[in-house]
Amino acid sequence: MADCEWTADCVADHFEEAFRTLRKLPPVKAQGYFNTWPDIVRTSREIAAMEPQPMRVWPSAAAITRLEQTFDWVLWIEEAERKLVWSRAARVPWKQISGELGCDRTTAWRRWQLALTKIAARLNAQ
Repeated sequence: MADCEWTADCVADHFEEAFRTLRKLPPVKAQGYFNTWPDIVRTSREIAAMEPQPMRVWPSAAAITRLEQTFDWVLWIEEAERKLVWSRAARVPWKQISGELGCDRTTAWRRWQLALTKIAARLNAQ
């Protein structure tokens, strides 16, 4: 991306990818707690009757690097804009976002575009 021009849409795509990457990361657990019980040995019949576990897809190293870059970008905008950008990356509906901001949908969209444009301008300046 160093060769091309950054746009607000490109920045928005990076934030959406960062949100998806965050969702793929393993959950944070409290350290210091462990289980001393032995593992339960199940028969093949019990295993066949169990609900299938969802397959967990872990993010790649490149996706985590892009996530860390996106975290650096967030520092360039104000806190209210950060919440707005992350809400849109999480695909929160505009109606809910505008209710939280206390404005109409068009104003919320303009504020979101302004925040993305600020980040894009800073990236193009580098």
